[in-house]
Amino acid sequence: MKYDIKDIRLAEKGRLRIEWAKEYMPVLSMTEERFRKEKPFKGMRISGCLHITTETASLATCLAAGGARVLLCASNPLSTQDDVASSLVKHYKIAVFAKKGENRSTYYKHINKILDQKPNITVDDGADLVSTIHSARRDLLQDIIGGTEETTTGIIRLRNLEKKGKLMYPIVAVNDADTKHLFDNRYGTGQSTIDGIIRATNRLIAGSNFIACGYGWCGRGVAMRARGMGANVTVCEVDPLRALEAVMDGYKVAPLREAAKYGDIFVTATGDISILDGPHFASMKDGAIVANTGHFNVEINIKALKNLSKRVRKIRDFVEEYTLKSGKRINLLASGRLVNLAAAEGHPAHVMDMSFANQALGCLFLVQNRKKLDKRVYAVPEEIDKEIARLKLKSMGVGIDRLTPEQNKYLNSWEAGT
Repeated sequence: MKYDIKDIRLAEKGRLRIEWAKEYMPVLSMTEERFRKEKPFKGMRISGCLHITTETASLATCLAAGGARVLLCASNPLSTQDDVASSLVKHYKIAVFAKKGENRSTYYKHINKILDQKPNITVDDGADLVSTIHSARRDLLQDIIGGTEETTTGIIRLRNLEKKGKLMYPIVAVNDADTKHLFDNRYGTGQSTIDGIIRATNRLIAGSNFIACGYGWCGRGVAMRARGMGANVTVCEVDPLRALEAVMDGYKVAPLREAAKYGDIFVTATGDISILDGPHFASMKDGAIVANTGHFNVEINIKALKNLSKRVRKIRDFVEEYTLKSGKRINLLASGRLVNLAAAEGHPAHVMDMSFANQALGCLFLVQNRKKLDKRVYAVPEEIDKEIARLKLKSMGVGIDRLTPEQNKYLNSWEAGT
């Protein structure tokens, strides 16, 4: 088995961490047991471009239990947990091509390595896998049934591809499932982003002026957790509806140019480019901390920050201190990449359980409906979404009510009125 990882000697540590994560992923475990019996992917090849974490390992073993040959690469150069990659290779016989800190050239070399197996299904986080296939590996399209996409950024890219009539195979938008974005994006991103900032800086959050750039589901989670730790949170938005929601949720809302003057900690969570730019850096106070929790490292204009600086030094792991020509210092976390995965461990297993159950069942949906699907982006079917929620509640020991026949009839009728 070919693979490319940092150090196979890390495997034992990775195995224990994978076991720990699996304990908190009961829905995915139940799905894995089902797949082991039914073998829905027997003889199939699945290539996954994902963050190589303990939770991703659980998804990979779930798909492999269903009979698939699974190959993995990283969806971000800094998100790989090298011990997990090693354990997947040594203990689970799953080929991994990923190293934490790999450069851009290696990153795309690894993507092409997992594509060399001519996948039938692609599992993506950010759409780099799909993008590579559409731009440089179109010879693989004849073997592909479909793919799944994990994150907001990837869905934006794929919907744009669909709008232009250039999407060449069906995609299941896992990110849009309620059991994904309402929990993973909000609670997972919220907790793991604060975790990454604290691990990188050991900074006290309480009493700080915390600027949340973006109020989508990820931004909401970040703002909520920062406020929960005692920060004075300001939300910066371009969407008037989201800005209004932030106001109604009790946050201060202000233009970023204004917030830049008083912020202590800035976090971008928008999916767009140059959110923090030259004029913002020039206005920031000495010692300001800037971090990104969006998928790509484009939300903070690092080139503009460098142009304003006279010196850059690594002052802590995952902290680069930029000294501006004015003498002020700005601290960039994790080189502008996802701070929650680069400086911490990413989302907790408890919430990734639902996200990756959606991935696994999304793959099953593609196989079961391969002859009926068009070349477009599909929502996760509602019955799958609700079943995952039901199983999650059951695993937590939580019961809910059921509609009576009379209530159900009322909701499905039109005759009853005042």
